[in-house]
Amino acid sequence: QMQLVESGGGLVQAGGSLRLSCAASGRTFSTYAMGWFRQAPGKEREFVAGITWSGASTSYADSAKGRFTVSRDNAKNTAYLQMNSLKPEDTAVYYCAVGSWRTHAGEYRYWGQGTQVTVSS
Repeated sequence: QMQLVESGGGLVQAGGSLRLSCAASGRTFSTYAMGWFRQAPGKEREFVAGITWSGASTSYADSAKGRFTVSRDNAKNTAYLQMNSLKPEDTAVYYCAVGSWRTHAGEYRYWGQGTQVTVSS
């Protein structure tokens, strides 16, 4: 088993920034690729960004490219999602997940409980 805990969400004005963290425990985090997803009210969960176990490769949804950056610190068993130039449409619950770095949610094995991000206009 692996436990994932997200933090860093909150309320921010449009154009602002937030950095989300995902702290892992229970298994060797450094051997797993991981990703970030989000789910807005009334919408399906969608892929945001992913990163390989080493951090050598990353992937982003079109909506995140150029604004969001995914990274990880395996020594700290923690992954990050730096979000800049936030827009109201970025408002959602953000989840980290472990098991893949690609877009399909079914490839991920462990999920965090989520952290709320609200962007005001």
